[in-house]
Amino acid sequence: MFDYFKGFITDKRKSSKGTYLTIEASGIGYLLEITDRDFNSVNINEDKPQKVYALLTHREDAMSLYGFLNKETKDIFQILLSVSGVGAKMALALLNEFDACEVISLVIDGNYKELTRAKGVGPKLAQKIILELKDKLIKTELPKSSSVSGTTIQSQAIGDTQAVLLSLGYEEDEINNAIKVILPSINDNTNSEEVLRKALTTLSM
Repeated sequence: MFDYFKGFITDKRKSSKGTYLTIEASGIGYLLEITDRDFNSVNINEDKPQKVYALLTHREDAMSLYGFLNKETKDIFQILLSVSGVGAKMALALLNEFDACEVISLVIDGNYKELTRAKGVGPKLAQKIILELKDKLIKTELPKSSSVSGTTIQSQAIGDTQAVLLSLGYEEDEINNAIKVILPSINDNTNSEEVLRKALTTLSM
């Protein structure tokens, strides 16, 4: 229903129920629950409009708005919600501890022990997250035409990055263009997290 709000950040606050910001758009103030990471980086500024990506969730007893400063964080939040047993609070806890690229890398690497650093995430749930998400993230079928700079995929990390970005909803052409841009600056094209992080940064520009 909502993709993002563009307006003025008029307030941010923490309470026992969560961490929030208020964004005013077209004369309406929207209260969105956000991650601690976004809370620490967002600035209240009533003079300069800012963009906040938004997701509306429905439960039997409530509707809630969640806000994200980056599209990739919103995308990973949605993917985490697809795991049975992971609700919004648990997804936020994971994104409080790790950024979007770190979550993806831990899932791809199968590192469930590191995921348990997030508040409330035990070993069984961490393993379940990896079991349910790993195939979804890296086994998206790449189009036959998928190539970088007219050549075949140069490494497993680049292939994984293409698959992950496709699963996040990016188009093939914009993914390949982003990878072409970042290839000269990549120190190690076998490092999945580095490739993914730089590609997401380029796509968000």
